[in-house]
Amino acid sequence: MNALKIGREILKDTLRKRTDFSQTDQNKGIPAPPIQKPYDPEAYRVKLSTPREWQNAVMNVDLSRIIAERKSRRKYTPKPLSLEELSFLLWATQGIREAGGSSTAYRNVPSAGARHSFESYLFVRNVVNLESALYRFLPLENELLLIKPVPDMELQLSDAAFGQKFVGLGSVTFVWSCIPYRMEWRYGPTAYRVILMDVGHVCQNLYLSCQAIGAGTCAVAAYDQEAMDDLIGLDGKDEFAIYLAPVGKIKDLEL
Repeated sequence: MNALKIGREILKDTLRKRTDFSQTDQNKGIPAPPIQKPYDPEAYRVKLSTPREWQNAVMNVDLSRIIAERKSRRKYTPKPLSLEELSFLLWATQGIREAGGSSTAYRNVPSAGARHSFESYLFVRNVVNLESALYRFLPLENELLLIKPVPDMELQLSDAAFGQKFVGLGSVTFVWSCIPYRMEWRYGPTAYRVILMDVGHVCQNLYLSCQAIGAGTCAVAAYDQEAMDDLIGLDGKDEFAIYLAPVGKIKDLEL
């Protein structure tokens, strides 16, 4: 089977008919992986705003208008995002509505089996009262975990995205990583098709929520896998970058 045929088969659900789901780790009684990567409790963290606190940062715009005006935007103004606006974007893309125990969470985006196989990393360049650095979103705590400073962030992001300069020019660049086992635990070899669907749900919510704060974004699927994983500090096997999107204020959308 040539490469094109193999790729097309990934898009189909025919694999489900050939999969013995009794052999998945879930059906073997193996405990589910946690819904959030563990972290050092002594590490520096930043508390994010709650919906009650960020609601004034969101424009009162009709949903139909937001959908109609949504488009990819690659040029951003120097105006920073506020921490309240960033909190809203994180709530919209990976915020937790309700935790159903240590291994299940119901979020503001759909996911097959509520498995949510992603972690959100943020390359912060221009957010009010937030040090420029790489962070990871902790949805259970509604906090940002400081990962590390990133010298020459703009250049490193651009280089890791095959020279696409706009990737490093936003106020913040979202990079979603995938931890495949969260989905494999339940769905075995049929996990990969729904993982790709799920990450699309996440990024579409980012597009719509950006419109609501006078910002823009552009989804990016072309990047140097090894370079991006290395920049974040991922092993490239059990966790790796899967999608990214810079976010910045847009002149024609500013309040």
